[in-house]
Amino acid sequence: MKVNADSIARDFRDGYGWCTVCPAEPGEQHRRDCKALAYLPPPSTGRVPVPAKPLMVNGHRPFRELPPPALPKSDPAPGDSLLAGLRTGDWLDAQVFEPLRWAVPGLVPEGMSLLIGGPKIGKSWLALDIALAVASGGRALGHLEVGQPRPVLLLALEDGDRRLQERIRALIPGARIPSLFHYMPRIIHNMLQATIGDWLNTLDTGAGDPLVILDTLGKVMPDARPGQSPYQRDYKVSGHLKQICDTRPGMALLVLHHDRKAQAEDFVDSVSGTNGIAGAADTIVVLSRKRTEQTGLLQVTGRDVVEREYAVTVSSGRWRLAGESLDDAAEAAETVRATANLGDRQAEIFWFVQGHPDGVRAGDVAKAMGMRSKEAGVYLGRLLEAGKVRRPERGLYTPVVTVVSVGSGEGESPEDNSSNTSNKTSACAVCRFPLDPALTVVGENTHPNCDPSSAS
Repeated sequence: MKVNADSIARDFRDGYGWCTVCPAEPGEQHRRDCKALAYLPPPSTGRVPVPAKPLMVNGHRPFRELPPPALPKSDPAPGDSLLAGLRTGDWLDAQVFEPLRWAVPGLVPEGMSLLIGGPKIGKSWLALDIALAVASGGRALGHLEVGQPRPVLLLALEDGDRRLQERIRALIPGARIPSLFHYMPRIIHNMLQATIGDWLNTLDTGAGDPLVILDTLGKVMPDARPGQSPYQRDYKVSGHLKQICDTRPGMALLVLHHDRKAQAEDFVDSVSGTNGIAGAADTIVVLSRKRTEQTGLLQVTGRDVVEREYAVTVSSGRWRLAGESLDDAAEAAETVRATANLGDRQAEIFWFVQGHPDGVRAGDVAKAMGMRSKEAGVYLGRLLEAGKVRRPERGLYTPVVTVVSVGSGEGESPEDNSSNTSNKTSACAVCRFPLDPALTVVGENTHPNCDPSSAS
């Protein structure tokens, strides 16, 4: 009994199996090219029924019997237990781990970190400043001492030799480029992990904890494979990068990536792409500033870092902390938020009012700022409309009430603090500066001039 190829094709569509000779599905091309139609069952079936009389196509038997599929091992061999990695609280309590190591103290710890920012905002300049500081044992952002010189690999995939040289000479004028600074302007496609691995293998034992900077992630991000979602692609790529760090304790990997154009309430959501990129990272650093302005913010969060934001300034590509330390920069960041959406003159008057708790009048501002009283009154009126100052009486402007911490006194009971509750003032969700109580009463959580879409 002979069966033609069309019959075999119907069997294939009905779930009998697939061809073992070629990967093509049954059809005209298959019948032409495949000389032996031998079919196996799908994995879900253990056997394919064989007709009473062998079916022959082109002299071959198209169906063959298969043994039942093998079942997963239910009795692992000794030493291959599924609970081999199980540990107890007693074991964990007895461990002594090395302290967390930093590439840049307070900003970039060991592990994988993301540096996020808009296009042409200065991410590459900041990354280069960090690279040179670590390679020379200098100071990052002008003030953060990084310790002993350590090897650095900068994958400057968006820059060439000439541009890189020009930027380095602008950052360290008159100084030689550190010998521990290594860079590559190009790498072989899909060979990022292998490239980093080969560089790590060239380092001498005791060379110090290495720093690798990838500029940028978009240059090495592959397309999603068929059937793979963008999230799966992003998490897989980020996971592979993190794995490089996990296999070498003390190593830091700083990955530069663009932000998304849409504003986000949570600054972590500003990472371009899916949550798979941010989810795999140990630390996220977001750099933001308005175009043409020299003041910006560094917002930091992560598994091992204190979640804070720091004010920074930039001039001719050189990024600096706004202050001598991270604490100073954190205080300066509050200033930046407090004066958000204010012009320079208006910000000066705002801080003048802040320095006079008993209040000021338009004449006081005019005398201090060298302007007419009418002009000073206009500025004070705008600050009042923005919720930045209060007007307890006609013509008198005072700072907004300072936020009161309930329960801060030692030994105070909840009853002792109940009388203070009415003095508590909420903070603006955008600028974090105190809200006027009148706004809180009507349910507002931002100043009138603060944009809720920029809250973070």
